[in-house]
Amino acid sequence: MKEHPTKPGKRIDLLDIFRGFAILGIFVVNITIMNSTFLNQDEFAQQFTSNIDLFSVKILQLFFYTKFFPIFSLLFGLGISMQALKMYDDGKLTSVFFIRRMLILFAFGVCHILFLWSGDVLNLYAILGLFTTLMIKRSNTFIITLSIIFLVFPFYEEVLNYIFTLIDFQPSSFLANYTGASVNQIMNNGTYIEGIKLRTLEYLTNIPMLFGFLAPIACSMFLLGLYLGKIKIYQTIDSLIEKIKIPMLFLALITNIYRVLFLFVLVKNEIFSSDVYRPIFIKLMVICDVAMGLFYLWLLGWLYYNRNWKKILSPLKYVGRMALTNYILQSFIGIILFTSIGFSLYETMSPSKTLVVAFLVFIFQVVLSKIWLTYFKFGPLEWLWRCLTYGELLPIKKSR
Repeated sequence: MKEHPTKPGKRIDLLDIFRGFAILGIFVVNITIMNSTFLNQDEFAQQFTSNIDLFSVKILQLFFYTKFFPIFSLLFGLGISMQALKMYDDGKLTSVFFIRRMLILFAFGVCHILFLWSGDVLNLYAILGLFTTLMIKRSNTFIITLSIIFLVFPFYEEVLNYIFTLIDFQPSSFLANYTGASVNQIMNNGTYIEGIKLRTLEYLTNIPMLFGFLAPIACSMFLLGLYLGKIKIYQTIDSLIEKIKIPMLFLALITNIYRVLFLFVLVKNEIFSSDVYRPIFIKLMVICDVAMGLFYLWLLGWLYYNRNWKKILSPLKYVGRMALTNYILQSFIGIILFTSIGFSLYETMSPSKTLVVAFLVFIFQVVLSKIWLTYFKFGPLEWLWRCLTYGELLPIKKSR
């Protein structure tokens, strides 16, 4: 039986605001990697010692790193689960439909890596999206328990290293012939084909981080998104935000104490070099960062409902309604800014400059998204994803 698009329900502005906020935070982090890849990032960063740059680094460490990827993952998982749950309730959910939908998303990720940037997560999201839809019939208790297990287990790196040893896979070998200088040369003066090769090798080199660090967080957040979708959190979100006010403030206080101690005390202590304790300390830091990300969502919701911030926060919803398009657009802007096909600014920006540029780019995305959505129902990539999923050319223009 041929699937047909379900009629879109009334959009929940706060969820779109959350998505727009996540897109902002994702780019603030990603632009620092676009400016200098992991291969040379530490050495490159050491040259910036001015107060404004040191302050910018602290801002990134305290308020951005590992905070927005969980948010983005949670909202992506929630969006997929909301669609799957609606189809399940209507008796229209089929494995073929979601396999096709996730394969298309996976293809978007491959194109993203090859043509724009190696730091793609769409491939991972496609795999986890399919896994999430397969968990719909499981009990809420099982889903939330599995979400917690994925988040708190501390030895993914050790497990992954063991697997790589068994199959003789050495991710570090892919960039073994590259140095910081050679990468700089390719980025600023190389051909686009050389850039494609470099991006592919960077992605393969980063597989341990992708599947040993990011994937467990994303899987945990996808499952949390499924859980929230199943309990229909979006129907009572305003009352829930007020109910959990004290617990969220307490959580933010406790986790921030540990985060500050970790960043400025613990990493300099001899105990941190222990192979036994270091994974546990790092995992606690990750859990605190995820908690901080969830606190951000609560704080946005509280301001939205209780402090008349709707007008201030509402521009974020335009970016959020086109989250996939804006995520890819940020990579396109990055390749124009930092590579030889554009302005060749790779490893020329200080931490403070990248922070300012990230916010300027996001303001541009807010304006562009608002204009686009004045005339069209969906973002261009959201529309393309729908068309390919349903196998038909769907209308995109708004009726007059």
